[in-house]
Amino acid sequence: MSSISNNSAQKIAREYLKKRKNTEKIEVSIVEQKDGVWVIRGTCPIDLEGHPWAEKFEVVIDQKGRVVSSDFSLL
Repeated sequence: MSSISNNSAQKIAREYLKKRKNTEKIEVSIVEQKDGVWVIRGTCPIDLEGHPWAEKFEVVIDQKGRVVSSDFSLL
């Protein structure tokens, strides 16, 4: 079974968020390995009807580098 590094997990999460949220500004605040998966948390900006807001995210990546789940909520 292959295992990815902390930096690889962050890079995968950033690429996923760039495509999903159409933004380049992604601030990762926490990267932790928990129960065999990487959990990446942080914030990214979104535009709600012309008003800028911050949205927090959590992206879970398995040891093979696949995004298992993601969660988003407004701050």
